[in-house]
Amino acid sequence: MKDILRLVVALTLITVGAGFVLSMVESVTREPIAEQRRLEMMRALEAVLPGMEIDPEADSVELVTGTDRKGRDVIRTFYRGRRQQELAGIAFSVVAPDGYSGNIAIMVGIDPEGSVAGIEILSHAETPGLGDKITHEAFKGQFKQKSLDNAEWRVKKDGGEFDQITGATISPRAVVKAVKSGLEFFREHRQEIVE
Repeated sequence: MKDILRLVVALTLITVGAGFVLSMVESVTREPIAEQRRLEMMRALEAVLPGMEIDPEADSVELVTGTDRKGRDVIRTFYRGRRQQELAGIAFSVVAPDGYSGNIAIMVGIDPEGSVAGIEILSHAETPGLGDKITHEAFKGQFKQKSLDNAEWRVKKDGGEFDQITGATISPRAVVKAVKSGLEFFREHRQEIVE
């Protein structure tokens, strides 16, 4: 009985010590991780709204896009880019939940009328050498100047005008669908976003 009590005390002390160390590491790394995320977002915003003044904290609009499985609001933030104080572009992120290996997060930049200025892939888990080609400029560049009015928003294999990637049609199909969905949401809520 004494041996069991000694083991319980030893394991408890080890667990408490490990928990303390983990909490210290988390508190030390929280700020640098938040700063890295902010820098990544700024790089993405600058990539999809090139040459514009962007202030994410002061010049953005948040709209509810729906609810999640737990009934909580899902919020999409629209970042406004300006040239000489005039609205010149809007950026927002969309998520393609139907990528080959899971979610694909995309930053979309558009002009105030709804034509795509550019897209940037924020995160994905697509297959290296195949699906990850969605990050290449050859794929991303084909979205520029496309809008809901001047493009057939499907990959060529499905009768649309966006090139799919040979051997990896699922990933491009998911990106095209997500960008189109974001443009449709923008069109429905344009007044709220640009004012």
